[in-house]
Amino acid sequence: MNKPDDHIFVIFGASGDLTKRKLVPALYSLFVQNLLPDKFILLGVSRSGFSNEDFRSKMKSALHEFKEIDDLSKIDSFIKKIFYLSINTQSSDDFGILKNILTELRTGNGISGRTIFYLSTPPNLYSIIPKNLALHGLNKQDDGWKRLIVEKPFGYDYDSAVQLKNELMESWEEEQIFRIDHYLGKETIQNLLVTRFSNGIFEPLWNRNFIHHVEVTSVENIGVEDRGGYYDSSGALRDMVQNHLLQIVGLIAMEPPSSLEPLSIRNEILKVFQSFRPIKKEEVKKTAIRGQYLASTIKGEHAIGYREEKGVDPHSLTETYSALKFYIDNWRWGGIPFYIRTGKRMPTRVSEVVIHFKSTPHFLFNRNGFTNSSNQLVIRIQPDEGILLKFGMKIPGTGFDVQTVNMDFHYSDLSVERIPSAYERLLYDSMKGDSTLFARTEEVLAAWKFLMPVIEAWKSDHDIPLFGYPAGTWGPEHADDLIEGREVTWRYPCKNLADDGIYCEL
Repeated sequence: MNKPDDHIFVIFGASGDLTKRKLVPALYSLFVQNLLPDKFILLGVSRSGFSNEDFRSKMKSALHEFKEIDDLSKIDSFIKKIFYLSINTQSSDDFGILKNILTELRTGNGISGRTIFYLSTPPNLYSIIPKNLALHGLNKQDDGWKRLIVEKPFGYDYDSAVQLKNELMESWEEEQIFRIDHYLGKETIQNLLVTRFSNGIFEPLWNRNFIHHVEVTSVENIGVEDRGGYYDSSGALRDMVQNHLLQIVGLIAMEPPSSLEPLSIRNEILKVFQSFRPIKKEEVKKTAIRGQYLASTIKGEHAIGYREEKGVDPHSLTETYSALKFYIDNWRWGGIPFYIRTGKRMPTRVSEVVIHFKSTPHFLFNRNGFTNSSNQLVIRIQPDEGILLKFGMKIPGTGFDVQTVNMDFHYSDLSVERIPSAYERLLYDSMKGDSTLFARTEEVLAAWKFLMPVIEAWKSDHDIPLFGYPAGTWGPEHADDLIEGREVTWRYPCKNLADDGIYCEL
């Protein structure tokens, strides 16, 4: 791969966890692989009063603890590229200091004006920092490109997302803004495009004529941990569905792009979002299920309930589980239900897509447990990344008894090469100016618009229940009622791709 242009990479909120756990380890991995520019500077910016040496020492310790690549032989060379600046990011005057430091670093290291500004900050600064940068001309591209990377959440609801869009667009162009969603940086997410569009055996079947329904699951076996304060104002729908899961649906359901150019791919994803059938408020009770985990015993150990978590309101109605049924009204998917679910404190951590194919018009054989949902294509995003095809085979012996069998491929079998982290891929793409795996404004707004009836109904309609479910289980049993079809239910995945079942060993 070609190296990006020489530039300075600025991280706002550099004293936070994301910088030491993800961003700096990802940048170091690129450095070891010789994928950073020859002339590259990393400038950390935050309120904390560190010197350059203090910050370098912290980042060196972080690399030893959170390294993504085993080779630490180049760590000292990398650390020399790191600098630090303490300012008040809410003070426009302090950005004059930032401008002067950037000028000094560019002059001293022979780097042009090309700069990436990464907002690893609380969302309330997403409009303040870009505005202050613009006040000092740090958004101007006359001396080289300027790019702004914004972490999720992109707004709290539709109105706030529109407001954030308008505030950013006052001084920044859409092509300069990279809205990062680390899920889209996963190799297996990108492989969705390859699986669909490089295999002639899948594309002819990828439509309403052959598919019964589509299922997307992304769950975790942990609780909210130390994010209780943030999570209690967000919930599963905002935290996972609005961004991660709907983006996955976009990749599954999109039409073939005319090319692999970023704009072509993102246009097709946007068309999917614009084709979501609107959810009416009176339909929310039947099409959206919410739940909250309760205290229970998991493998002999007590697990506290959500309302007992640190930073959580003891009377909280925030959902830690959400499941949704919806339709995409276009020629390819008309009438085919999509089901998505996410939750905390599930039996295992897993993200996957399941394509459930329709049954044969007339089944001739003894079923022996072979049901309408037995023909499945499972695309595992994490862990044990790979693809699994489930189909019927004759059981040896007399008669024609049929049993479901597995044919699976594990992503790790493809190569001995390490799988790069999501942030590693996305940071490299941002340096190259490739926005394929970043959300665009129209996608964000379309996703919020689609979910607003659910958000508003859950807030105002007290007849819609918040179901409790014991920690360590698959969520409210009422979620099974969402799925249409006799003997059809969710797939209950295990940590191993080829295993499933609600009682499997995790």
